[in-house]
Amino acid sequence: MNRLFLTDLDHTFLNSNQEISPFSRDIWNRKSQEEYLSVATARSLFKVNEFFRGLNLNSPLILLDGAVTITRDMEILDLNLLDLDIGREIIGVGKHFSISPFIIEMDSAGNLRERFMIPEERLLNRYQSTLIKKSYQNDKRVERVEILEPKGDILKLVYMDDKRVLEPFVEELKMLFGSNIEIKFAPEKYMNCHFLTILNPKADKSQGLKILSEYLNIPLKNVTTFGDSLNDIGMFKISGTSVAVKNALEEVKREASIVLEYSNDEDGVARYMEKE
Repeated sequence: MNRLFLTDLDHTFLNSNQEISPFSRDIWNRKSQEEYLSVATARSLFKVNEFFRGLNLNSPLILLDGAVTITRDMEILDLNLLDLDIGREIIGVGKHFSISPFIIEMDSAGNLRERFMIPEERLLNRYQSTLIKKSYQNDKRVERVEILEPKGDILKLVYMDDKRVLEPFVEELKMLFGSNIEIKFAPEKYMNCHFLTILNPKADKSQGLKILSEYLNIPLKNVTTFGDSLNDIGMFKISGTSVAVKNALEEVKREASIVLEYSNDEDGVARYMEKE
């Protein structure tokens, strides 16, 4: 094995039903017998394991936008936490804009878990409410609290709302915190809104890719990355080959060395890997 294929999940390897097609599953498992394959995603370890049940993940995973890089044996190779005081300040600033985040943090045992801490039901906007009802209604990781405040080590804060609502908040955060935080602000196609993710300034998929390259002893020139959104651009810039699916944002396509003629709903990533 002398190459690494690293793919984003949502709108890239997952189809629009947030599933992996039988064709993509077959190609992935066959390809994993001869090359290193892994994912770089905004998703948590729990969701990745759920999506990849029955598939062979033979390399460390880049999770939560690069906040964590972890081996399949649960050894944390890289961890980039958002400063707790800064996180609390950001949540306070958000209150002035009448918006509340989802807080993703590590529990006291050092495990990764998502916590959706919303003080009152009435403070959920329609996008947050829809997401929770659709995907997290019976999820044991979800914890509602009366007071929205981090309890542990913050991996990231995630806001979701209309672009016009979040843009002034983004500008305020840039002015107040500058290089002390990493801001990822991009459209979310599933929900038809925008996601604003706030992380440690070192948290990026490119950071995770550097860790994987060293860990697997695979030079970056031998890495192929796949993506569709703004949080994929960092790894596109340092990988030997960067591949955008047909449905990728135009900004992402401009950074890619290859733009596929197939979308995520047409098994674009698997079609490419099948020929390589």
